[in-house]
Amino acid sequence: MTEDNNHPENTGDNHYRTKTFKQGEKTVTGRVIGRDKIVVPEDQVAQLAQYHCTNKEMADFFGVKLQTFMDNFRDIIDKNRLITKQRLRKAQLDLALNGKDRVMLIWLGKNLLGQSDNPVSSETEQVLPWLEDSGDSGSE
Repeated sequence: MTEDNNHPENTGDNHYRTKTFKQGEKTVTGRVIGRDKIVVPEDQVAQLAQYHCTNKEMADFFGVKLQTFMDNFRDIIDKNRLITKQRLRKAQLDLALNGKDRVMLIWLGKNLLGQSDNPVSSETEQVLPWLEDSGDSGSE
């Protein structure tokens, strides 16, 4: 293993040690963690976190202890799980707002806007009044 001091991740404010080493035909760059000095690529951790793999699954994948893994990658895991949630929320909103999925529109209204099927005021727990004169002449 050789340390690469010219790599951009080695020159930033990152307080983690990073190394670049050649593994067969491939060069791997990542954080050095654990007593065994295992190099774990940050981009792979980010991708697994975006797939919402459990922390245990990711630690096992890289062959490190769970607590060691979490101590070193909590920032990347949290950020990438949030990215997935944001992408999912955007996809749901796009689907609902484009008129392609009424069920999604109703679900988002209930969950994001606090709407419900029962028109009850949360302040007084009383049924909200219906307007009798709504301008609709077909009701009489």
